[in-house]
Amino acid sequence: MNDSRQSISPISDAPDLCRMDVAALTAAFRSGALSPVEAVQAALDRAEAVQPRFNAFTFIDHAGALEAARAAEARWRAGSALSAIDGVPATLKDIVHVEGWTVRYGSRVTDAAPMKQDAPAVAGLRAAGAVFIGQTTTPEFGWKAVTDSPAFGITRNPWNPDRTPGGSSGGAAVASATGAGVLHLGTDGGGSIRIPAAFTGTFGLKPTFGRVPADPPSVFGTVAHIGPMTRSPADARAMLAAMGGRSLRDWSQPWGAVPALDAQPFGWKGRKVGLWMSPPTGSLDPAVERAVLDAARRIEAAGARVEAIQLPGERLHDLFCAHWMTGAASRLSSVPPSAREAMDPGFIEAAGEGSRFSLMDYISAQQARARFGAAMDQLLADYDLLLSPATACLPFAAGREVPEGSSLSRWTEWAGFSYPINLSQQPACTLFCGLTDGLPVGLQIVGPRGQDGFVLDAAEAVDRLLGAP
Repeated sequence: MNDSRQSISPISDAPDLCRMDVAALTAAFRSGALSPVEAVQAALDRAEAVQPRFNAFTFIDHAGALEAARAAEARWRAGSALSAIDGVPATLKDIVHVEGWTVRYGSRVTDAAPMKQDAPAVAGLRAAGAVFIGQTTTPEFGWKAVTDSPAFGITRNPWNPDRTPGGSSGGAAVASATGAGVLHLGTDGGGSIRIPAAFTGTFGLKPTFGRVPADPPSVFGTVAHIGPMTRSPADARAMLAAMGGRSLRDWSQPWGAVPALDAQPFGWKGRKVGLWMSPPTGSLDPAVERAVLDAARRIEAAGARVEAIQLPGERLHDLFCAHWMTGAASRLSSVPPSAREAMDPGFIEAAGEGSRFSLMDYISAQQARARFGAAMDQLLADYDLLLSPATACLPFAAGREVPEGSSLSRWTEWAGFSYPINLSQQPACTLFCGLTDGLPVGLQIVGPRGQDGFVLDAAEAVDRLLGAP
């Protein structure tokens, strides 16, 4: 195991402009040393350069991005920038509505007509001045934790193109890892932000459910979250500030005040941290285990009290499938049988599994979820944070749903460190904690519901301890 920075990372061949973070870009915009047009053109060029190798984009919007960049340039020159991300290049996953863009959900059976309205998260980013350079890949309807689809093919990991970048926000993770944009919108219904962040050595945050509004509502219900994917916790904080907040278009949002995201001083001394190392399904790769335990030891050496824990609840995999697979069944029901030959067979199989749950099964699952969620809230009242592996395995062969040679049949079986936190809705992030065989390993940090800023503070502290690729 090598937990130091690799000398050659996916961004190592990117131009300097593509390696700059939000703070560096906006400082340069403010001083006039750099224009948003230059930054956006560099991101567009980088997207075109990495696309043939890794297939991260469904399309790249040169004309729209440059028009938005010129408007941002004028605002910076006039001293009237909209926000801390005005003029910063961003990407959007092919699963959120964007006015004027075709959104296909990675599918050949969806409507190709351009969207008439931005989703609330997209509208928030647009109002803050983020510049959308393109749309990133997802598996069909975001159904699995790897990224390949009948519509757009296989997306590949920039650390090793033979491996998957994870999913379902795999295109966003690849764009982030390679420097094709700074801010990347992902969605996470069972690990779809955190898994690809782990597999690509980048940063991803699944916020507390409801912090980022969603419209239209997901067929996967209240396990589905929207969040930022970036190369650092600080950039994710800036992006989340623009994406989040109350929207009257999202009835499922909590209607109370949203806790602040401002960075606060953070120290490990006196922190009580739970270390969760046993997934409810699948087995933990020894190399991943070593990397995470080493990170935990370093956090403990910094002053934290780290204790081994187990999650509350039983049969969490069955509980998650009762929510996720029934959502897939609902989505498939809207597709005419005559069109289904053009779909991912795995999605159809998953929907078939969902169709076998009865109404009483589903109601029982909702009740069990409520009990598990309450127990998780209690656990996070006893511990400041939880640490765990982000994934139980390393990136495996691209185009596969499960690791080769495993006895697993569905992606959910190796994603046991992520989907429980969708059921309980706490904020959780993934960040780089080491390399093994030239592939990144991800550490997950989970915090109390509503305390997204605290989780980001902790992630920045971990970054200072461990470094980034």
